[in-house]
Amino acid sequence: MKPSHTGFKHLIHSTQYSMKGLKAAFVNEAAFRQEIALCIILFPAAFFLGQTLVERLLLIGCCVLVLVAELVNSAIEAVVDRIGPEHHELSGRAKDIGSAAVFVALAFAGVTWVSFVVARLTT
Repeated sequence: MKPSHTGFKHLIHSTQYSMKGLKAAFVNEAAFRQEIALCIILFPAAFFLGQTLVERLLLIGCCVLVLVAELVNSAIEAVVDRIGPEHHELSGRAKDIGSAAVFVALAFAGVTWVSFVVARLTT
């Protein structure tokens, strides 16, 4: 039976599980480490490139979206790999769709950042 924590205890346990998940992603997923490295560069850049709070939040937010998509993709891959190593059409589809989510998030982030850079260079 799963322990049922409520209130502040639940918050503490949930936070611990989340930190464990972030650590696992960082240790086991090269793409996540690369995206973290990019965020370390882009987050401070957002404060120079963005002129308003909303612009800065958009620049940082699209990077966070990439990290979220990568975490979900990694979770899907881990579950599929846990089920078994044999190829199954649905397993492949699940992994491909997870990968597509990361691609869409990366494309959105790329378009957003390039648009801001071009706008700043042309004004």
